[in-house]
Amino acid sequence: MLRATVAAAVTLALVAAGPAPAQGKKTLTISWWGFNGDKLEEYLMKPFKAQCGCDIVYETGNNADRLNKVKIRGGGGVDLIYLTDSFSEIGIKEGLFQKIDRSKIPNLAGVYDIAKAPQGDYGPAYTLGRYGIIYDSAKVKPPVTAWKDLWRADLKSALSLPGITTTAGPMTVILAGTYAGSDAFKDPDAAFKALAGLKPNLVKTYNTGSELVNLFSTGEITTAAAQDFTLAQIQKAVPTAVWADLSDGAYATLNTINITKGAKEVELAHQFIDFLLRPDIQQKLAENGVDAPVVKSVTLTPEQARQWTYGAAMVASLKPVDMAKMNAAKAEWTDRWQELFGK
Repeated sequence: MLRATVAAAVTLALVAAGPAPAQGKKTLTISWWGFNGDKLEEYLMKPFKAQCGCDIVYETGNNADRLNKVKIRGGGGVDLIYLTDSFSEIGIKEGLFQKIDRSKIPNLAGVYDIAKAPQGDYGPAYTLGRYGIIYDSAKVKPPVTAWKDLWRADLKSALSLPGITTTAGPMTVILAGTYAGSDAFKDPDAAFKALAGLKPNLVKTYNTGSELVNLFSTGEITTAAAQDFTLAQIQKAVPTAVWADLSDGAYATLNTINITKGAKEVELAHQFIDFLLRPDIQQKLAENGVDAPVVKSVTLTPEQARQWTYGAAMVASLKPVDMAKMNAAKAEWTDRWQELFGK
């Protein structure tokens, strides 16, 4: 959701308005954020349209709004939908998507295991990221090296956390449970007791990437729990901001693509997913700052890879999140979070 919010602020223009589909051509309808739309048109949509001889039209918006539109239309209206894994899990649970025929997506063979079938028979992940810690290395001494460092006394009035309604917010409850030596799903009391211990350090929570960038750039905070796609923007404002190399690992965040239950162009939708996972396409998207690659054969320079979750070792280090369990717990956690931090 966070990423979607950023996208909505940046790219509203890109999409829906294109020329009317030519008569006789098949038309693939895609629901997505529209973020990085110019680059996606150049490196993904344009070559796919040349291959399929089809047209593509778009529906844009954040995760919740777009998923709700598909729900209102009974699973139809678009052929494909891009979502973060927490929202695609909701769509699967509500029967809005259809299972993928993996025999029609041969490029899945070259994808990291974590991205092949993150939600069973449904759509794969086409990019991945991390939820970890960003801090200003010029002000935070010693360096942040583990999740427990969020509770350090020297970070008093220097910390920000994602709001509970963002994609990463509920993961904060999970990590707090781990800090307390418990499982937040089984013992939320312990997790929220640990979160209460963060109040002296917390300046405020944030709901968008631009809010987080502003908190760093104004010097209100020196440290934040955040998704890695915000790092490049933060470093433009604060060049000494760095991604913490956490000894206990960052959490995995996945963006998925699914075929809706009411899709009219199922074959074309499978062709698009396979195209999206083609090594040369993933290479282009990563090189040009669009998405982190999930294809193992993509090779980036250190500078190109700097902003991404990239490489077998880094991917293997990610901590997976059970989205079904997290979504089931979210309502209770949201109420308790608002009670704790809303005061």
